Amino acid sequence: MYKILVINPNSNEDVTTKLTAIFLDYPKKKNTKVDCISLKQGPFGIETDEDINNVAPLVLNKIQNKLSSFDAFIIACYSDPGLRESVLAFSAPIYGIHETTVKYCHHQRKNFGVIALGEDSIIRHEKYIDKLNLKKFYVGETSLDIDVDEAVNGESTMDKILKASKYLIDEKDAQIIILGCAGMARYRDSLEELLGITVLDPVQASVDYAIMNL
Repeated sequence: MYKILVINPNSNEDVTTKLTAIFLDYPKKKNTKVDCISLKQGPFGIETDEDINNVAPLVLNKIQNKLSSFDAFIIACYSDPGLRESVLAFSAPIYGIHETTVKYCHHQRKNFGVIALGEDSIIRHEKYIDKLNLKKFYVGETSLDIDVDEAVNGESTMDKILKASKYLIDEKDAQIIILGCAGMARYRDSLEELLGITVLDPVQASVDYAIMNL
């Protein structure tokens, strides 16, 4: 059986708990055990450039300590903190959820839009996707103006995501919606059913991609 470690780089255990629930049936369904952990030294939410820079070495250290125990690693933050450094430092398969999900959309040759936490997140995401040279099918993003904890626990979060998604579909011709924060993962199934198009939780998408390539 394969073993994959999903690293939530923040210290918000609610995010990790919701991610863990997604993969409970993977040992039986996909012959893969997926462990999800938080970084206790990380910020409660990764929402600024400073947060990203501070958490990158923590991600590297965690991967280094777990190399012998897992077949692949997923960095479960849409800013992909520590991804480049980890890929250079280690030979194990390591995936950032932003890069992996965007590459999937390009492979599908479908327009994709992203639901972001805030305007600052959009600026970071656009710079990153430019750097990856993967803007061909990118139609843009819309902000929820919430933090990570509200993404996970907010009573009106689902309604906000639904409204933002409809805007990207109706106004930007998005054919795929990406939930641009690991904290939104719990809404994927319901949102996809309501919208009638593909909705990607980038953590699950990245785990599935890692399994296919093991």
